[in-house]
Amino acid sequence: MVFIVLLLLIPACFCTSVFYPVDCNDVYVRGFGDSGVYTIYPAGPVSPVQVYCEMDPDGQWTVLQKRFDGSVNFYAPWAYFKAGFGKATGEYWLGLENIHLLTMRKAYELRFDLEDFIGNKVYATYSSFSVGSESEDYELGVGGFTNGGAGDSLGYHNGKKFTTWDRDNDNWGSNCAFKYKGGWWYGSCHTSNPNGIYAWGPSEFGTGINWNSWRGYEYSLKAISMKIKPVVANTP
Repeated sequence: MVFIVLLLLIPACFCTSVFYPVDCNDVYVRGFGDSGVYTIYPAGPVSPVQVYCEMDPDGQWTVLQKRFDGSVNFYAPWAYFKAGFGKATGEYWLGLENIHLLTMRKAYELRFDLEDFIGNKVYATYSSFSVGSESEDYELGVGGFTNGGAGDSLGYHNGKKFTTWDRDNDNWGSNCAFKYKGGWWYGSCHTSNPNGIYAWGPSEFGTGINWNSWRGYEYSLKAISMKIKPVVANTP
């Protein structure tokens, strides 16, 4: 009889599972439908990280990278690109390890939104997107391009490893990240450079926020964002 009473006194929370959203789609499923900053857990409860969620009619996008005013220096070392930097309320990079963990758990599509300094806006989407582990130097996997006016400036980088000024994994004889002032999946060297120098328009060849198929190598964009949503989304 005493044993039965003690069992009844055990708090119900011991038997209730806690939900840790992996991405912005999971956040949406829990009833949060407004765009804004939320906490997600790419590797479970030990890995809280803040992201900006774009809750659009076409899906719930987890923003991996966002630039729009030059307030954050993206010419950063490997450790910064691995862990992430900046703030989800402004400019930021989510972190290669977080991006790897996300794409390891679900299949995602990728979208880039771009804007120049005279108000033109275009986009590009890719139906498949993945990032390998650190032991694979965070190798990029991307395919299934759809043109939204930007052209395909990412396809060249498919299969490339990530390079920073202090960790050279590119295919060039020198260091592309050092030469073009960013951190990216460089080959020999790039057709896109979203993490280049924020230069407010015209810039030195290849060093700005370039998307070559749209504005070329000598124009640094005003804004760019890189975001993902699940190929098969959960619904409320």
